[in-house]
Amino acid sequence: MSRLKELTGIYEKGSTHWVGDGFNVRNLFPSNGLEQEVSPFLMLDYAGPTVFGPGAPRGVGEHPHRGFETVTIAYQGSIAHRDSAGHSGVIRPGDVQWMTAASGVVHEEKQEPEFARTGGTLEMVQLWVNLPKAYKMSPPRYQNLVREQIPVIEMDRGTLRVVAGEHGGVRGPAGTFTPVSVFDLRLEAGGRVALDLPDGFNTSLVLLHGNVLLNGSHALEGEARIAVFDPKGERVDVEARGDSSLLVLSGEPIREPVASYGPFVMNTQQELRQAVDDYRAGKMGHL
Repeated sequence: MSRLKELTGIYEKGSTHWVGDGFNVRNLFPSNGLEQEVSPFLMLDYAGPTVFGPGAPRGVGEHPHRGFETVTIAYQGSIAHRDSAGHSGVIRPGDVQWMTAASGVVHEEKQEPEFARTGGTLEMVQLWVNLPKAYKMSPPRYQNLVREQIPVIEMDRGTLRVVAGEHGGVRGPAGTFTPVSVFDLRLEAGGRVALDLPDGFNTSLVLLHGNVLLNGSHALEGEARIAVFDPKGERVDVEARGDSSLLVLSGEPIREPVASYGPFVMNTQQELRQAVDDYRAGKMGHL
């Protein structure tokens, strides 16, 4: 019988703010001081749900990244992306964009023109995933994972989409630099699932909205909350008391120093200064 991962804490959002003029976000980490507990994940912003009226595309203009990956998961609304490495695309509901900034890239994220023209509800998650030192200066990479590419595990009163990692022999399409699992879990009231997760991996469940019981005894309810578990163990049990949407994050910790400054995440302060200098010198490109 697999061992349960013990719940170590439940946390509210640490901050609420706008990113550019298009993303009204609730930050789950690092604003809660959970850097060690969630490694290799660095940041999670839950954007929306926010209703926008018709108008010009809103979002975030040209800005750089180096040393990590950004993962954008769309639930409602559409975002257009383009970057200095020549990649572009539209993230629609059910799609995932996995962008490896690595040695450096400049990009923008704005409402897709048709969505902006008609208006509507925008709901997305952006997750930052750290890269080990050995890969921080590797070439940028872009994975556009459309909804049809992401396998769905049907269960009684629910579904689990495997974006990255593996569950029940089903592997997600995202290529990763270290072992991580990212699952999009939807449960109707009464639905249950036993999540199989590797022993020794940091694990957290992000409740976007809903009401669930964890490991038979811990209530997680409301919106924008995160439950964190001890790495020891191989299973987390989830029972839905109401219709619920969750994001399951699990990964092997990266046990290296982390130095961060805005859009750059490296290992040392000297590397951060170099990142700023390289961006200002145009070495990460421009749109």
